[in-house]
Amino acid sequence: MQDSLTLQLLGEFIGTLVLILLGDGVVAAVSLKKSKAEGAGWIAIALGWGLAVTLGIYCSAFLSPAHLNPAVTLGMAIAGVFPWSSVIPYIIAQTLGAIVGATIVWLNYYPHWQETDDPATILGVFATGPAIRNYFFNFLSEFIGTFVLVFALLAFTRGKFTSGLNPIVVGLLITAIGFSLGGTTGYAINPARDLGPRIAHQILPIANKGKSDWAYSWVPIFGPLAGGAVAAFAYLLIP
Repeated sequence: MQDSLTLQLLGEFIGTLVLILLGDGVVAAVSLKKSKAEGAGWIAIALGWGLAVTLGIYCSAFLSPAHLNPAVTLGMAIAGVFPWSSVIPYIIAQTLGAIVGATIVWLNYYPHWQETDDPATILGVFATGPAIRNYFFNFLSEFIGTFVLVFALLAFTRGKFTSGLNPIVVGLLITAIGFSLGGTTGYAINPARDLGPRIAHQILPIANKGKSDWAYSWVPIFGPLAGGAVAAFAYLLIP
């Protein structure tokens, strides 16, 4: 059993690492100066994140359920399809994977930080931030986006997909959330996705970086956790 849990944690670590490497990577490509993709815009970012989720799942699903998201892990536990004893270990593995993934993004784009002189742009590669800072509505936006994510994932468990297709459907779900709901906060909808890279931003010697905006950091942590939890309770109400 312990060996099984160890492999599952490895899967969550690897999957979240890939998720952040490719997700934060597309933001870096679009945002940093002298990148060949500079200015590609929101469509590239939303599609990139959807692909990042899909490939993160494919890279880890042979080891773990590939939650790659503490809000998903919590929601699955509330829904009774995941053991409560594994929740905290999963969240730790996911957050560590996110830190490492963000660190690799920093290394991959190393010359471009020096060329980018806006600290807010640099932070935006790593962590989410609101278009309009209003903590209540920022929280609500993260809550709604994650509610849709977790409820849909639970609904998917009642359907049948062709073998191997589920990660693509989940990636499309993430892309849809990004297009439709993500313009307010950058749609973290995943506490590890925001916290891990924000920690990396804090500790790495990134050229031209500013503060890590910890005053906002609770929103992309507790908004998704609350949204995922309520989605699971709502799912349980359906016979």
